[in-house]
Amino acid sequence: MRAEGQHAAMDGDANSPVTAESTMRAIVQDTYGSADVLRLARLPPPKVADNEVLLRVHAAGLDRGTWHLMTGRPYLLRLGFGIRGPRNPVPGRDVAGTIVAVGSAVTRFSAGDEVFGIGHGSFAEYTVAREDKLARKPVNATFEQASAVPVSALTALQGLCDVGRVEQGQKVLITGASGGVGTYAVQLAKALGAEVTGVCSTPKLELVRSLGADHVIDYTRDDFAEGAHRYDLILDIAGNPSLSRLRRALTPTGTAVIVGGEEGGDWTGGIDRQLRALALSPFVRQRLTNFICKERSSDLERLTVLIEAGKVTPSIDRTYSLEQVPEAMRYLEAGKARGKIAITL
Repeated sequence: MRAEGQHAAMDGDANSPVTAESTMRAIVQDTYGSADVLRLARLPPPKVADNEVLLRVHAAGLDRGTWHLMTGRPYLLRLGFGIRGPRNPVPGRDVAGTIVAVGSAVTRFSAGDEVFGIGHGSFAEYTVAREDKLARKPVNATFEQASAVPVSALTALQGLCDVGRVEQGQKVLITGASGGVGTYAVQLAKALGAEVTGVCSTPKLELVRSLGADHVIDYTRDDFAEGAHRYDLILDIAGNPSLSRLRRALTPTGTAVIVGGEEGGDWTGGIDRQLRALALSPFVRQRLTNFICKERSSDLERLTVLIEAGKVTPSIDRTYSLEQVPEAMRYLEAGKARGKIAITL
């Protein structure tokens, strides 16, 4: 973990000093691989840079991106995170906790504040996070619920609003509607006034209906691109449908936003499909695009308002202890999760 700045902190639970001699429990990995590379260890607590806060972690969310960083696949991501192994040995990004110390440049938060957002290694008792990647925790959400929000809900919000430009009354199709991003996308699209169709497998149909979807499609029985239904916006989260299938399901001037692609090759994942979509889009009436999620506090604050208004509720399938992170990762990899998984400390 990082070693910038020299700030003492106070443990929000035990009220005991966190010093350079202290240690904390953390999940670490020295190399890329399966969940077997994850192990519980004791490390010095992270030190705080000027624009960061130190958090006592109460819960951490598990998302598909963290699985990719554990495995190091697709291989292209290693260019940014470490060639032979992760530069930061502590995995985990989603976090909810209590601030125990702040950097000298931090102005929005102080010790004792309950926040959620993006941390730098959240599978640990303490983590650091940049001020501009945090927001106050919704008052009606538990720490476990709040920890399940950041990465997935930010992706859904930006995919629908900033990139997809969803409008009231539009017909929206969401693939992977029962997953981490999808469960938020269904609720957000409904809150924005869209008519929502969710695509998922048979065991997860009722979950997607309960989130507010107007229609559900069981992909094991039906193809969303067949039939007479056409959509103004498709948020393509799961699988790897061809561009021709996406275009068949769109209206003549509809938009397809490609969020991911779990069935791509080891080297590029779904990136090649996204690049082909961008290359084709200028030559057709339909808009085919993708994006990289921006981790910003302003959008976390938008989500806080929606959660406190009851328009969005985190859907948590299971919670695991810190020691059980490898088991949680295997559950995620198996594709069994309905919604999000939270790690509690």
